[in-house]
Amino acid sequence: MRIGIHTSTSGRLVNAAVKAKELGANCFQIFSASPRMWRAVMPPREQTDEMRTYREEHGLAPLVIHDSYLINLAAPDEEIRRKSVAAIRDELLRAAAIGAEYLVMHPGSAKDDTVERGIGRIADSLEEAARELEVSGVTLLFENTAGAGATIGRTLEELTELRSKVEGRVPFGVGFCLDTCHLYASGFDIATEKGLNETLADAGRILGLERIPVIHVNDSKGPLASRLDRHANIGEGHIGLEGFRRILNHPDLAEKAFVLETPIDQPGDDQRNVDALKSLCRKRRTTTRKSS
Repeated sequence: MRIGIHTSTSGRLVNAAVKAKELGANCFQIFSASPRMWRAVMPPREQTDEMRTYREEHGLAPLVIHDSYLINLAAPDEEIRRKSVAAIRDELLRAAAIGAEYLVMHPGSAKDDTVERGIGRIADSLEEAARELEVSGVTLLFENTAGAGATIGRTLEELTELRSKVEGRVPFGVGFCLDTCHLYASGFDIATEKGLNETLADAGRILGLERIPVIHVNDSKGPLASRLDRHANIGEGHIGLEGFRRILNHPDLAEKAFVLETPIDQPGDDQRNVDALKSLCRKRRTTTRKSS
């Protein structure tokens, strides 16, 4: 299984990979630049080479990059949209240079406009951003949202409509990243066995499970259908340890990369969350061996 966590590139790009390895992860996620600034620079070639070498030596894959929080390709405000187009183009270029397999992006918010027009702006903006772009090896993943405000991606139908409008207009693959906290907060009861099976059946039918290579693994501070995007440490929210045991060991998700985005409220929370996921997986495998 691929168990990963979001780590920091502070000081040097490869530091994120080193930290992931120290925590016992075998994949990881990073920001390729500050997520709260429009301007960003390409990392030096020596650092991208160092990152690639370290990952190959230690089997750290996939590498996921999360886009900037400022990007909103669905924005009706033309200045915001224009800045977002330039920023997502730079995100794609950095992802390719660093050697990331996936770039996860929040679809954005239509603000006071309709979801349909917001989706149209995202598709048009991505086509504009990708013009004459070569980013071999990178797949763009649309992440589902908790559903607050006018955000796009609360429903599986919105996600698949977005992909259908983008596919064929950009020179890279397009898929999905599902976030467990966002699923639960938007009304998918993945904390129960019945709810998880129904959610995965819907995801398979509407999105295609083969198009969901990455799962963001976060417990939820908000209750079911609260639309509250507040991540909790594993087992400390409404999904709970048993919920995550079922998620991690569900046969339909065996090939996915599970990447933590949990808070670090106390020193060592990152290690505890990685260990929690790995222990849940181990317990399932032990039970399977005994029953066989």
